[in-house]
Amino acid sequence: MQYNVGMYGGSFNPLHLGHVDCIIQAANMCRELYIVLSVGNNRGEINYRVRYRWLYQLTKHIGNVKIITLFDDAATKADYTEEYWDSDAKKVKEQIGKPIDIVFCGDDYDENSFWNKCYPESEIYFFPRNDISSTEIRKNPYKRWDWIPNVAKPYFVKKVLLMGGESTGKSTLTINLANRFNTNYIDEAGRDISERSGTDMLMLSEDFTEILLQHKLNEINAINNSNKVLFIDTDTLVTQFYMSFLNDPEIDRNKALSDAIDAVNEYDLILFLEPDVAFVQDGDRSEVIRDDRETYSNKIKDLITSHGKNFIVINGTYQERYVKAVEAVERLLSD
Repeated sequence: MQYNVGMYGGSFNPLHLGHVDCIIQAANMCRELYIVLSVGNNRGEINYRVRYRWLYQLTKHIGNVKIITLFDDAATKADYTEEYWDSDAKKVKEQIGKPIDIVFCGDDYDENSFWNKCYPESEIYFFPRNDISSTEIRKNPYKRWDWIPNVAKPYFVKKVLLMGGESTGKSTLTINLANRFNTNYIDEAGRDISERSGTDMLMLSEDFTEILLQHKLNEINAINNSNKVLFIDTDTLVTQFYMSFLNDPEIDRNKALSDAIDAVNEYDLILFLEPDVAFVQDGDRSEVIRDDRETYSNKIKDLITSHGKNFIVINGTYQERYVKAVEAVERLLSD
């Protein structure tokens, strides 16, 4: 049987595969399905705009699904009691604007639930519940990663930034960590751009502009396909250091851009690699930095600190660095 108008509501905090299955089935059973996104203004939920987008991306291809929002001021879900029920149901019915033939919900509700009392004119359809739970995902999404639909996973991806001076093993460690955690990574955007004149000592100002913008764009794109964590080799502040070191002819303009990008950058973990491994001349690495590695490493540290960033120092042999980095990432994913 196909119903004219159906409704399926929830907070979707976060959206999980149980919700996905229910939405697909409900949409199949109705000519029109309204998804009611419940938003608790005072409950510290995931931003409702993010949840709305998840639902939209999930259903935009179906054609008969519409999303509406319902806001309330209850402090907790337990506080969402009968004082809210009638007025909120009235708001939903006004937004839908036509008789609701069927209301879909999980079978953890009973005949005394909100749905039965507020929609007596509608048939109530109970979907069998399984073990998938938003509550459990919120406790640690990385332990329940397979419960999260692909449209929602980028929200939970942790970003790990590797920083340091030249020849500290950043690039190799970035790739090794990505392989270890079965995810992807972002290369240092400046590597190819800095060689357009054959030497980084003759870079153009627009080269630095491109590096800053390209690196941020690479991060935005990569996070959509990452598995729990994304590893990033270098960021805008390291580029800012090299703008000064390499005498960017329009450094004030690019510094302003660098600071603006830094203001929107957020990292869950920053690993700073100390210059205590052998310097390897790979391409056009600076001999000036090679001869005073500690000084230039500290300049980068000072720049990071002055921008309010905290970091974990990684030093020792390549094996010791790898072990320390892996432990730090595992702690991040277990919190």
